[in-house]
Parts: sequence; structure tokens; C-alpha cells
Amino acid sequence: MNPRRKKRLSLVLALVVGLGATVGLLLYALNQNMDLFYTPTELVNGKPDGTKPEVGQRLRIGGMVVTGSVERDPQSLKVSFKVADVGPAVTVNYEGILPDLFREGQGIVAQGVLIDASTVEAHEVLAKHDEEYMPPEIAEAMKKTHEPLKYSETQLQGSTDQ
Repeated sequence: MNPRRKKRLSLVLALVVGLGATVGLLLYALNQNMDLFYTPTELVNGKPDGTKPEVGQRLRIGGMVVTGSVERDPQSLKVSFKVADVGPAVTVNYEGILPDLFREGQGIVAQGVLIDASTVEAHEVLAKHDEEYMPPEIAEAMKKTHEPLKYSETQLQGSTDQ
């Protein structure tokens, strides 16, 4: 092989290796920043395909704030509340100022880290902005079961005691 072809071949190989490394690093970075969405039922029971989040995984959870479940720490900005869809409730712990539209019985989406099977440590809480909006995943789950979304703390405790 003459020197000119060797030079071209080494240049093409270096270009392919560099491009492959760039794509690999890009995919790794995107995977690290991906927050998967779960409903409270999917978080506790797993998704229909069998996937279940691991402790420490970043995720988003959406549902309705359970009536009577909001607990505020009077000494700080810590807030704890339960979120439910049509199944079990999940506890969300948050430290910060909640959105103005946040209230019991309202739909929210929380971004955070899974602490255990039914607890999320949120770093951001978003409240829905009008009465008609509902996250698509929750609306789909509601259509399947046709159950009301307004749960009280006593109703949830009664359903878990059985």
C-alpha cells in the first residue's frame, strides 16, 4: 500500500473512531438526564411491561393531591403530601415554595428521586394551570377504571387495611 493510501486510511479510521466516541458520550449524557414519568400506581406496582423504578432513580410522578394529606413543617419550608391516581398513594416530600395553584384535590407533577417504593424526594413541583387539563397518562388510567380521583386520607387508609 502506498503512503498516500495509508494516510487516507488512517484519517478515515480516526474520523470513524472520533465520531463513534462522540455519539457514545452523547447517548450516555442523554441517558443520565432522562426523567421517566410514572403514575402513583405504576410507581408502586410497576408498568404493564414489568419495568419498575429503582431506589435512587430520577423520575417524574403525576397525580392528584390527596385531600387531607398535606403536612407542613412550621419551622421550615418542608412539605409532605400524598399523590394518588386510581390506585395506591405515594408520599412526596418537598422543601421549597409550592406553586400558587397547589392545593388538595389538584393535579400535580413532581420531579425528584425515588427514596423507597412509595416515597419520592421532589426537587420541583408543578401544578396544573386550568380545571380541564389532566396529564395524558392519568386521563388514560381514569378511562380504564372510571373511578373518581378525589380520595381522602381515611379512604386510602381503609383500602390499604384490607
